[in-house]
Amino acid sequence: MTETVVRRRTPWLAATVHSVRSETAVARTIVLDVPGWPGHVAGQHADVKLTAPDGYSAQRSYSLAAPADGERIELTVQLVEDGEVSPYLVDELLPTDQLEVRGPIGGWFTWHATEPGPVLLVAGGSGIVPLMAMVRERARAGSTAPFALVYSTRGPADAFYADELAAADIATTMVYTRTATDTRPAGRITAADLPDAAGARVYVCGPTGFVETVSDLLLAHGHDAANIRTERFGPSGG
Repeated sequence: MTETVVRRRTPWLAATVHSVRSETAVARTIVLDVPGWPGHVAGQHADVKLTAPDGYSAQRSYSLAAPADGERIELTVQLVEDGEVSPYLVDELLPTDQLEVRGPIGGWFTWHATEPGPVLLVAGGSGIVPLMAMVRERARAGSTAPFALVYSTRGPADAFYADELAAADIATTMVYTRTATDTRPAGRITAADLPDAAGARVYVCGPTGFVETVSDLLLAHGHDAANIRTERFGPSGG
């Protein structure tokens, strides 16, 4: 079944905002209660639709940030300047507000706690969101699968979930493109930033250029292309 068919047959569901919390100065996690939500797997995403009083509607797709929790879901949204949807979600949405969601969507870029690992996660910017769902699912399920995360952002203030990742039982490497540290100059991700994770299932998520660069580095590093799963995003109007 193709993703197009899945979207057509999946109904829009009414969602109520349970709570919101800031992740960075321009990103926010939104917790939604969605009666009728069918459940999801870490790595999937959902469509969000906003409808104005005059009937005009706009929709965007956002990764699910947490594992399945009954009829409650979490989305982390980063502000897109001049966007139609993200400015409202990040700056205006409040608890008890309502919107519509549809999903879950996607079945290839997913991780199940029954998989033994090892797993290598590589995120660029807000590409951390579906990978964070995998990190949280591993903890929720009590999985002992070896996890390693390489997370590239402009600097520490731009990192989502910083405190939670610092406390997580996984090997995490931060790569800052515009902030130097004691162990690394500022700059884009290189082969030296990627750990030796032979045989690992690899998940790469981020902007298109980032995903292509990391995929090339992984292949040059000897990773099997069949073990590399990618998800990319680009300008969408927000």
